[in-house]
Amino acid sequence: MKFVQIIGFETERLEEMRQMLEEAGRRNEGRTGGPTHSMLLKDRDKPNHYLALIEFESYDEAMRNSDDPETSKLAEQLGALSLGERVYTNCDVLESRELK
Repeated sequence: MKFVQIIGFETERLEEMRQMLEEAGRRNEGRTGGPTHSMLLKDRDKPNHYLALIEFESYDEAMRNSDDPETSKLAEQLGALSLGERVYTNCDVLESRELK
């Protein structure tokens, strides 16, 4: 079953975060078991508030990714660019489809 982790955070340094994530993506190219899809959302009602949706093939793949030292290092670096605590929501995907 596909799995999505939603991470809510606030930052005034979004471009630095995006650059860091882009570099991490290049380092991890070709690696199996990582995220399969991601989406970044900006809250229109709360300045500097964002939601990152990260999709994995399964909960187990997500947990293996979380246990990876590179993932932990990246999370720590991103946390340093955040204001306050990040909020994590873990979701099993029951249904997903493209609407046209």
